[in-house]
Amino acid sequence: MPKQKTHSGTKKRVSKTATGKLKVSRANRAHLKGNKSKKAIRNNRKPGFISKSDEGRIKQQISQLK
Repeated sequence: MPKQKTHSGTKKRVSKTATGKLKVSRANRAHLKGNKSKKAIRNNRKPGFISKSDEGRIKQQISQLK
């Protein structure tokens, strides 16, 4: 039986924290910030985490990552 490979698109976008949570970068950060509120820009600096309902599926895709 062949080995299960890590999903190459997911490994570029998701990283594991020391506690095992999955951290992702947030959307809407790159440009066009003039029409976004200061609160939205400020809250977008915080790291995003994968929700519990999606966590199992994503962990299966990156099971080979440390």
